[in-house]
Amino acid sequence: MPLATLTLELRIESAHSLKDKRQVVRSLKDKLRARFNVSVAELEEGDPWQRATIGVVSISGSRDYLQSLMQSVEKAAYRIANNAGAEIVDTILEIE
Repeated sequence: MPLATLTLELRIESAHSLKDKRQVVRSLKDKLRARFNVSVAELEEGDPWQRATIGVVSISGSRDYLQSLMQSVEKAAYRIANNAGAEIVDTILEIE
């Protein structure tokens, strides 16, 4: 059964404290979960305040569905991050 993982690297220039970083990360995670019914978690929590790594995972019987889903998640993540004062600097999509 195919498994898709999408890793998002964020730069949060407006974060001046851990609280600022958490607010942006929580907003992104909650919105992606609610809209796409995917699993979302912050990875590498030791990053500085201006950086964050988010992992998104989904499983399905169809590779085509996962490819389409993760492309939609990525587009939405760019929009949500920009609205929250962050920038996605890198993405990695793997479908196994």
